[in-house]
Amino acid sequence: MAPRPSGFSLLHPTDAATTARVKDVNAKRATPGSQTSLRESNRARIIEAVKHHGGLAQVELAGSTGLSPATVSNIVKELVAAGILQTTPSTRSGRRSQYVTLARNVGLVAGVHFGARHLRVAVADATGQVLADQRMPLGTDHRADAGLDRVALLLADMVESLDATLPELLAVGLGVPAPFDTSTGHVSSSSMLRGWGGVEIARVTSKRLGAPVFVDNDANLGALAELRQGAAKDVAQAAYVSVSHRIGSGLIINGEVYRGSIGTAGELGHVTIDEDGPICRCGNRGCLETFAGAQHLLELLRVSHGALTLRDVIRLALEGDAGCRRVVADAGRAVGIALANLCNLLNPSRVVVGGELARAGDILLDPIRETVGRSALPAASGALEIVPAELQGEAEILGAIALAIEHATVNVMANVPS
Repeated sequence: MAPRPSGFSLLHPTDAATTARVKDVNAKRATPGSQTSLRESNRARIIEAVKHHGGLAQVELAGSTGLSPATVSNIVKELVAAGILQTTPSTRSGRRSQYVTLARNVGLVAGVHFGARHLRVAVADATGQVLADQRMPLGTDHRADAGLDRVALLLADMVESLDATLPELLAVGLGVPAPFDTSTGHVSSSSMLRGWGGVEIARVTSKRLGAPVFVDNDANLGALAELRQGAAKDVAQAAYVSVSHRIGSGLIINGEVYRGSIGTAGELGHVTIDEDGPICRCGNRGCLETFAGAQHLLELLRVSHGALTLRDVIRLALEGDAGCRRVVADAGRAVGIALANLCNLLNPSRVVVGGELARAGDILLDPIRETVGRSALPAASGALEIVPAELQGEAEILGAIALAIEHATVNVMANVPS
């Protein structure tokens, strides 16, 4: 790990005393309304924009912050010299440009993804470049305490392997495969993630790691990653749908992931398809997940094909097996019904389909497109693209890293020359 440049300090939000001292230093350095204060404010706006988007061309930074191109150029040069930002040559609309990101040596962030049956942990630098990545299987009903203990042990080993220490973690993003209630800090339904009910995930994990932890539904993280660097990039109104053992979705409204009033928006997997249908794990009947989730597909094939995994089903479908192709296509039609309703309500311009079942390609996507075209309002479906995810199985972990970068506290004002 490269030594930290002298131009910044790293603060955890929980470190109230340190935060107060820095505020006092900044207050002494610049009185409100002074030229120095304005410049510090502009620096902060530029850094926040870079963190939020993961990186921007300088001309995009000017548009995002409302600052003039000249001001952006000057401040970027200062922050590059201070070791806070870095620039790389790029092209935009055929013209040469400078692409601005946080400097790699600012510090480390981590992403954690609890899937239905696996745990994945990755450590990245402040630009989002993954430096270490590990995964392990989990039992179907894994408990929070055991899972979070594993996260702490894995992260300690991974950070040590990078010749760093846990205090160098700026932030950790953590995704769970269930709706997450931001008002309580808990999984909103214990029946949807058994063994996690009542656990304040961020607080418990932060205590184990000594770093700030930010939690979200894993489909929201998939949407965030596809928005930042995948198939939803530069799309203002979109949706991400993950079709796998479980079905989740993340909504993108006005270029931002939309989470609703308490964080549980976008639960497409629990839209009712048939009110007399099977009982879902959420307690309702006939949810989309009961018709298109992996458990339903595997059960349909048990008599004819024996015990299969979802990976087996996808492989056989791609090889031409009629039964496997049929259940995947039927799942696509069920997803299409739910998406048609979503299109009528929110009118997205693009739907990105990810998750393990999306590896079946057009065997899944064509029935989705046909059903949406038939069931949604023509004006809504006519302007809609339904495309495969670009990041595939990487979306959720990259989204967790992006969440960590967005929330990482990087204070750069104390020693940057005014």
